[in-house]
Order: sequence, then C-alpha cells, then structure tokens
Amino acid sequence: MTDHTVEVRELGVRYRRSVALDSVSFSLRTGVTGLLGPNGAGKTTLLRALATALVPDTGEIRVLGQDPRDPGQRTEIRRRLGFLPQDPGFHPNFTAFEFVDYVAILKEMTHRGRRHDEVRRVLDAVGLSEHRGKRIRMLSGGMKQRVALAAALAGEPELLILDEPTVGLDPEQRLRFRELIADIGEGRTVLLSTHQTEDVAALCRRVVVLDHGVVKFDGDPVGLSAVAQGRVWSSAERDPQALAGWRTGQGTFHNIGSPPPGAAIVDPALEDGYLLLLDDTGRRAGQGAAA
Repeated sequence: MTDHTVEVRELGVRYRRSVALDSVSFSLRTGVTGLLGPNGAGKTTLLRALATALVPDTGEIRVLGQDPRDPGQRTEIRRRLGFLPQDPGFHPNFTAFEFVDYVAILKEMTHRGRRHDEVRRVLDAVGLSEHRGKRIRMLSGGMKQRVALAAALAGEPELLILDEPTVGLDPEQRLRFRELIADIGEGRTVLLSTHQTEDVAALCRRVVVLDHGVVKFDGDPVGLSAVAQGRVWSSAERDPQALAGWRTGQGTFHNIGSPPPGAAIVDPALEDGYLLLLDDTGRRAGQGAAA
C-alpha cells in the first residue's frame, strides 16, 4: 500500500513527430509541489494526463490509487479531483455562482440544496461571497481566477491541479492567491504549474523541473537553489562573460554563470538554480545534437 496521491511511471506522450513527454516518472504526496519549466516543456500535457483529460501513449499513472485507463476508476478520480486549467472556459453571461454550480453538477453533485451550500462554501473560501451574483464578464482578472479556483475546490477534492493560476495577476492578487493555495495545501495534495519561481520558493515543499518533456530536477527548493552554488556573484558592472546578469535595487549587478577569479560570490536563489539548470541542459542537448 502506497501513501502517494499520484504515481507516474515512464509516461510518454507524442504529437505526431513531436515528443511532449519522454519517460516521465515521479510521485506526489500531501502538500504543495511546484512544476517548473519553460514554454513547450510539456507541463500542460502532463497536467492534462493527470487530470484524466488526455490518454498517454506509454507508461502508467495511478491517481488516488485508481487507474485512469479504466472507465469506472477514471470516474472515481474525477469525483475526487480539482483541476484549474489555464483557460477555465468561462461563459461570460454566467454569474460566479452559476459557473461554480455548473462545475459542481459536472462533479455529480445532484442534490440541489447540498450543492448550493457547497457552492456558497467555496466562494466564501476564496473571498467572493459578496460577488457571487456578478456576471463573470464584469469581474477583474484576479476575481476570475478566484472563481476558477472555487470551481476546482467544489466537493473538497483530495488532489488539486493548478495550471498557471497566477498568470496576469497583479502583485497584491498574487500574494492573496498564494495565501489561499498555502491554506489549501494543508492536508491535501496540490500540484502547481507555474513560470513564477518566487511562487515556488514561497509555497512549495518540493519542486519538479520539466524541460523538453524530461524531468531535469526533482527535489526541494533548497536543492534547486544549490544547483547554482558558487556560480552567482555580485559586481559593480555587468560581467560580459555571465550567462545572465541584471542590476539589483542596490545598484550592483547580479551575475550567474562561471565566475571570474576573485569574484564576490553570493548565495544563490531558487531562480538562479533554475536558470542554470535549464542552460546546462540546453548546452548538453546542443552538444549531443552536434555530435
């Protein structure tokens, strides 16, 4: 008996001649796990497979102890799963209440009274009690994201899958969203796909980095930061040999790459480790292609 909420083994997905996922393996337990990767890395394909919206070509998935290839078990997964896709598919004339209620119906909550109690509960949980009667087209971007999250939370799912939930949010909205996700991650499994390394550093006990359909890192945020240990330095001017560098708020330059002799080495952040991991991977892939 495993205590994993999700188990993925040698997962493979192809789109014609393109490989979206290549022998991906990992597992998820309770808590918030971040999924990082550049555009085209295969993140959305992976999330769709875990949410039973896509059938992989090869490999195995177990979600909440169920096999999504079996129709009966797939239905059971969907009852216990919350999924927030990049595009929630809002109907602009729906109110916030009507949209969440519609999703609750799809989750087979058939008793009208209990279902409406649940819709009110999740809208309250995301801070939208006073706006539940507003049409979605009248809501701000941050409020729309909260409506989508409320829909994903309907039925108290054991597994919550979030695809880029903070895209387009302003700093205050992102902070409030982080607070919500942190609370949600207590006692259940959350997989958070994002481009925002600061969200991962703030929220996640674990991070998986996906690039070109392959898992390049699977560990904790401290371990990802350590990828850049000894390879981040501060200077008065941008070092032309640095792989990346930018002026900080203190007026000095933050450089990452191979430091010159005598460089003022500084402690790396998670973002530094992530950038170096992708750069090292890209260079090795390029060298392999050239050979």
